[in-house]
Amino acid sequence: MKIDEVRKLLHAQPFRPFVICVADGGRIPVKHEDFVAISPTGREMHVYLPNGDYAVVDVMLVTRLQVSTRNGAHRTRK
Repeated sequence: MKIDEVRKLLHAQPFRPFVICVADGGRIPVKHEDFVAISPTGREMHVYLPNGDYAVVDVMLVTRLQVSTRNGAHRTRK
C-alpha cells in the first residue's frame, strides 16, 4: 500500500470514514481525518481509536482500505 492512497482518503472532501485492513487480518477504523498522524517518512502512521487507544501501523502491512459509502456499504481500494 502506498501512503498516498491513505492521504487521499484523509483529505477527501467530504471526508468519509474508512477501515484500514492489515496483513494479520486486523481492521482499524478511521472515524475522522484528525485521528491519523502520518510519520514524516510515510512509513508508519498512528491511528487514534474512539476509546482513546491508538494503533501504530506499518504502511507496508496495509493490504486494503475500505471506504464507507453514503448508504453504509463498503468500497475497497487496493
